[in-house]
Amino acid sequence: MTDATENAPDADEPSDDRTVIRAGRKFEQEYRLDAADAGEFLIALGEQLRNGDELTISDSSGDEAWELPFAFGEPVNLEIEFDGMGDPELEIELELPGRSNDQAPQIE
Repeated sequence: MTDATENAPDADEPSDDRTVIRAGRKFEQEYRLDAADAGEFLIALGEQLRNGDELTISDSSGDEAWELPFAFGEPVNLEIEFDGMGDPELEIELELPGRSNDQAPQIE
């Protein structure tokens, strides 16, 4: 199962020999989980979203351990899609924009 940790480590030092996924790299990982494991992951993710503006997702269960620290911005986009035709399916998608470090210009 994927676990989410509370604080992002120093970006230059991967913890536990994990590959740190950094900006400038595309990364995708898909999991098939039972509902209870998915629920635990979503709870941990939700706690990180509620408690700060940075999160870290990591997995050390496979051949290559990885860690993805991410500083997110606002607004967060939540999409709920239901397809009731044939085999019903519910899709829930969450998109987190990266945090901008831009500052407003000075007024003189």
